[in-house]
Amino acid sequence: MKQYELFINGEFVPNGDREMLDVINPATEEVISQVPKATKADVDAAVDAAFEAQKSWGKLPAIQRANYLMELAGLVRENRELFARTNTEEMGKPLAQSMDEAGWLGDYIQYFAAMARHIKGEIIPSDRPNENIFLYKMPIGVVAGIMPWNFPLFLIGRKVAPALIAGDTVVLKPSSDSPNGCYEFAKLVAKSSLPKGVINVVSGSGSVVGDALSGNPKVSLISMTGSTGAGKKIMKKAADNVTKVSLELGGKAPVIVMNDCKLDETVEHVYNSRIINSGQVCNAAERIYVQEGIADKFIEKIIARFQKATYGPGLGGDFDLGPMVNKAQQEHVDELVQSAIKEGAKVRCGGKKATVDGKGFYYEPTVVTDCTHDMTIMKEEIFGPVLPISTFKTLDEAIEKANDCVFGLTSSIYTQDFDVVMRALNEIKFGETYVNREHFEAFQGFHQGVRQSGLGGDDGEHGLDEFMETHICYVDYDLKAPGK
Repeated sequence: MKQYELFINGEFVPNGDREMLDVINPATEEVISQVPKATKADVDAAVDAAFEAQKSWGKLPAIQRANYLMELAGLVRENRELFARTNTEEMGKPLAQSMDEAGWLGDYIQYFAAMARHIKGEIIPSDRPNENIFLYKMPIGVVAGIMPWNFPLFLIGRKVAPALIAGDTVVLKPSSDSPNGCYEFAKLVAKSSLPKGVINVVSGSGSVVGDALSGNPKVSLISMTGSTGAGKKIMKKAADNVTKVSLELGGKAPVIVMNDCKLDETVEHVYNSRIINSGQVCNAAERIYVQEGIADKFIEKIIARFQKATYGPGLGGDFDLGPMVNKAQQEHVDELVQSAIKEGAKVRCGGKKATVDGKGFYYEPTVVTDCTHDMTIMKEEIFGPVLPISTFKTLDEAIEKANDCVFGLTSSIYTQDFDVVMRALNEIKFGETYVNREHFEAFQGFHQGVRQSGLGGDDGEHGLDEFMETHICYVDYDLKAPGK
């Protein structure tokens, strides 16, 4: 069994008699590794190392920092298969999807390396004669990157790449459910020429490691991806030092399907937007509103599509779905399905917990119809392969129901009517809206939630801004200076 070690200031810290956490393969229920439970002293040491390293790292020209990022991207690509297998073993994702995610990690690091010559300031006109106003974009300092379990490889890139190109240093906290990939990444950091202390990795519980990072005065930004409840706790802890937070939290993405949509294409897009990663995606299609004129046809086709979906261990075959990440998540999904039944909805396919050869935390691909907008399953995040469907008469009704939600991350609409599209883009109050395509964002976009889906955002030039701070300088000069 693998045992990983904390990675602090460029060195792996021997475990000694340190308390360890078991990492379980959700497809087999077997313990596959152990990771250390960091103490507050460990976290403080990692932050101190990052704080000292940032003093020199932030002074390097951005293009030199980009060279280090390109080196990391190359190492990631050389180890893509290792990362993919590690990902599948620890969180259950089908191997093909893990290969995609491992590829995204290298590509994302390279994308931000290319931003080195695109960090811009401004020159602002002054109201005074003989004065210039300069606006600089500067490194923010030490970044605490707190990661979720559902995309444990890609999120390394989201926390590390923009931070490093901006001139920041990083302390990563992987999820206790899927920390192995982050420690494999740390091995590559140790192998690279990256200066010590620029990237550090500490694992453990949110109540210890998360709190220690959020409350450390040397941390300048907490970039966290996870549940809304965890985000609220981080905000409260960060308030003690007025530390900046960038939070990507829960989602309950509405999907509006209009009568005039391209039905077969829409069904495929909705299927892909719900099934990817077994539905354990913050931007996944979480609730469907289909217009009454095509509701019966849409439901018939989406049920048929779900019934064709296969599930099994990610390393055991070419399956569409893997297991839920742990038993608690499996139970959560089932509780929501059972609540829908009690409230009057109908399970049209699936609807049960499952195993493969008696093992694993699987859930059957499930379609639930006859849902009303006020049902629990239409309000709470499912995070599993369950598709609740409701119907509507008018676009006004659909938009009102879509917006009646505490979350505000992603949304989508399917129609061939340009006027309907433009109304939706202007009236749906979510951070992202997809039109006639699946839910999935681009590196160069801006992944941002509103309401209880978070603060700030990731990706692209706007995402890079999250990792920088503004320094405004007023410069007075004398045109009558000697020699002029």
